[in-house]
Amino acid sequence: MTKSGGATRTDGIHQALRADILAGRLSPGGRLKFPDLADRYKVSVGATREALTRLVAEGLVVARPRLGYLVRPLSQRDLAELTQARVEIESLVLGLSVREGDTRWEADAVAAHHLLERTPYRDPADPDHLADEWSQAHAAFHHALLAGCGNQRLLDAARSLRQEAELYRQWSVSIGNEPGRDVAAEHRALLDAVLARDAVHAQELLRDHIAHTARLLISCAPEQPDQAG
Repeated sequence: MTKSGGATRTDGIHQALRADILAGRLSPGGRLKFPDLADRYKVSVGATREALTRLVAEGLVVARPRLGYLVRPLSQRDLAELTQARVEIESLVLGLSVREGDTRWEADAVAAHHLLERTPYRDPADPDHLADEWSQAHAAFHHALLAGCGNQRLLDAARSLRQEAELYRQWSVSIGNEPGRDVAAEHRALLDAVLARDAVHAQELLRDHIAHTARLLISCAPEQPDQAG
């Protein structure tokens, strides 16, 4: 069955909005007005409304009384809670993945890491933001690491939390580099532990990998108001 024109347009603006939010082109806390979005993406107000409803369900957009729809605001408290949830759930799923994954899972993880290593980190046209291609390769690598887990509910929960964390990852790039941190080496160490089937070490590395960015943001970033000014 083929999709109707309306469904196709809704899918298109959903993907475009999602990419612009995750890339930081639509600022956290910023209002998302139907007429402005319909004009920007050349779609109907109805398609825009449906796309925003999907993004609310994904945690990237929030609805506020009198303000309407906003890009999800960033806050230190939310980041701390999100980080705690990710550390617990994602490390659990990784441990199960290492124990249950087969040879195809290993190959997929190696292939995803190969692509990540060879993808530029920052957008040459906008150095304050991650390159879209790197963000996609990064998500694909971490998804590949978790994909060996046979519990679909846990896997979905871990992936959903990772998606919500993407906004904070973009925010961390705008704060600046950490001279002593080697993100590529962290990814390599994670892959090595996974391929060695060392679940305990892989979980330790992942917990630190997740918490590292959160510590930087909580210590350096100001609290953001939960509304548009």
